[in-house]
Amino acid sequence: MPHSDLARQLKAIGDPTRLRILGLLPRVKTCQAGYNVSQLAGELGIPQPTVSHHLKILFQADLIRCEKMCRDAYYWINEPAVEVVCDSFQAICRCDPAQSAAEDHRQSSK
Repeated sequence: MPHSDLARQLKAIGDPTRLRILGLLPRVKTCQAGYNVSQLAGELGIPQPTVSHHLKILFQADLIRCEKMCRDAYYWINEPAVEVVCDSFQAICRCDPAQSAAEDHRQSSK
């Protein structure tokens, strides 16, 4: 994953409220286990527009998915994207030379 993409996604999760939202959202698409904006606002104790703002940032970073189901829009974790973020971050923190070399090559060819 390019460092610029990883930085954008890490910035999106670098907010305590967004981390709380990620902790509440399910890993599977379902309206029974999922949360809509109203439910998240109630659970977090913050206004709906604020929740919507945080969801928009997480969605734009491709960390969550949204779909209208059961009369409301429900949100869930985009697990494949979150796994890539975790793996990329771990590779950087371990100073994995192979990962760093591959990343340097990809960025220089842009």
